[in-house]
Amino acid sequence: MATLKHIASKNSDYTAIETYLVYQHDAFTGKQLLDEHGKPKLRDSYLLDTLECGDFSFATVCLLANRKYGKNTQHGDIKSHQYIISFDPRDAADNGLTMEKAQALGLKFCEENFPGHPAIVCTHPDGHNRSGNIHVHIVIGSVRMHEVERKPYMQKPRDWREGMKHSSTAQTMRHLRVEVMELCEGAGLYQIDLLNGSKERVSEAEYWARRRGQLKLDRENAALTAAGQQPRQKKFETVKDTLRKQISSVLYRTTSFEDFSDKLMQQYGIAVKESRGRLSYLPAGRTKFIRARSIGDKFEKELVLAALKANTERKRTIQSKSDRIGKLIDIQAKLKQGKGIGYERWAKKHNLKAMAQTVKLLQEKGLTDEDALNQRIVELETKYHDSLAVVKDLEGRMKANNELRYHIASYTSTKNVAQQLKTAKRPVSFEEQHRAELTAYRAAAAYFKANNITKLPRPKKLEAEYAQLASEKAKFYEQYKEAKEELLKLKTAKQNVASFFREEEPARQER
Repeated sequence: MATLKHIASKNSDYTAIETYLVYQHDAFTGKQLLDEHGKPKLRDSYLLDTLECGDFSFATVCLLANRKYGKNTQHGDIKSHQYIISFDPRDAADNGLTMEKAQALGLKFCEENFPGHPAIVCTHPDGHNRSGNIHVHIVIGSVRMHEVERKPYMQKPRDWREGMKHSSTAQTMRHLRVEVMELCEGAGLYQIDLLNGSKERVSEAEYWARRRGQLKLDRENAALTAAGQQPRQKKFETVKDTLRKQISSVLYRTTSFEDFSDKLMQQYGIAVKESRGRLSYLPAGRTKFIRARSIGDKFEKELVLAALKANTERKRTIQSKSDRIGKLIDIQAKLKQGKGIGYERWAKKHNLKAMAQTVKLLQEKGLTDEDALNQRIVELETKYHDSLAVVKDLEGRMKANNELRYHIASYTSTKNVAQQLKTAKRPVSFEEQHRAELTAYRAAAAYFKANNITKLPRPKKLEAEYAQLASEKAKFYEQYKEAKEELLKLKTAKQNVASFFREEEPARQER
């Protein structure tokens, strides 16, 4: 799942960012790591390109732009912007993502979204957390060097005029998130919905607080283990981590906002307040409220109310399950199996309750006549099987649609590599270097040939078709569930009636 992060820098030393991208730094202090000779250590692996810099370095071009247009003269001015596209760690193994491919995607993204700005595009193979996530740093000087063609997403003159400064507004970030999602879709990479936020929002400050706290805790636990003592805590939690856990535990078990706020105060001493439609939480021992948006979107008012409503619906579902008709028990057969007198008493009560439920259901449905009951069961069986067949058919079409979109994305992203192979001076070497891309291209081509696809449909058309299929599936699946539920109840009722009269006949003859 690719993510997008933005960092605005007020540092007037433009060489600092390039130094960070090229050399190794301590993850906690940010200081350069030195080798045994006291010289900065280069990163083990990276790819770096510049755009709009000509024969000059990135730093020189930015300084010349500032001087030419009289920009960035104050200490508090934003001198550069950094955007980081971090890809899913699984993309390398599952989708053939390489550093070269990521660098190409980063260059394309930069050219399309930051035209006219001097830029550095640098790809690293891993992050601080060692999760194996390939990520691309895109650093742009804040001043545009020349006027560019106005595009639909550009709203103000600063977005295309020469000498104007780039501004990372909420609208800009929304556009860029959409671009990242489409970039990943086109390349056949994993992706999440970047427009609807995350359930748990972790700031950079909290991320590093976690890292430092976990490192300290690991050291303390190692000392305890060496002394023969058992560590009490193995995972470090920030104040916000604890707050998220406590709110979530209460949110899952309540059905109204009043109940939610009361239980938070009673169980954890957490106060909740609403201001201008937004929620804030005050943990015990603090004097300043923590805004919901800083700990996660799921704790905002809208989603909290949605969760409470879902809890209410879930309780209704549980109650409806408790209203299901129970099957009559063959008490004599159970007694022969060795059941005791206590079981016999419980079974008699159960059968009385089940039979009362059966009579009530048949009266409500108007199915006290045996022929009417049998006819209704046949109707429901037909509806059940027909709906299930439609659902299965739609699922198959959705799967085929998904496969086609995947192969189109692979084919589109690797087509250039396949064309380059035809003109490569050393085909064998080129083949080895781009094995993953060529394999994906050939698999896609084979898929198209096997399915007689000569003209590739547009991805957006396929997306719309998939959404339509999903909507139809939901409708027929609801019909399937309704028919199944009523069918099970009526079959159980029919079986109970038959069992009741089978047991009554011997008893009547005996009397």
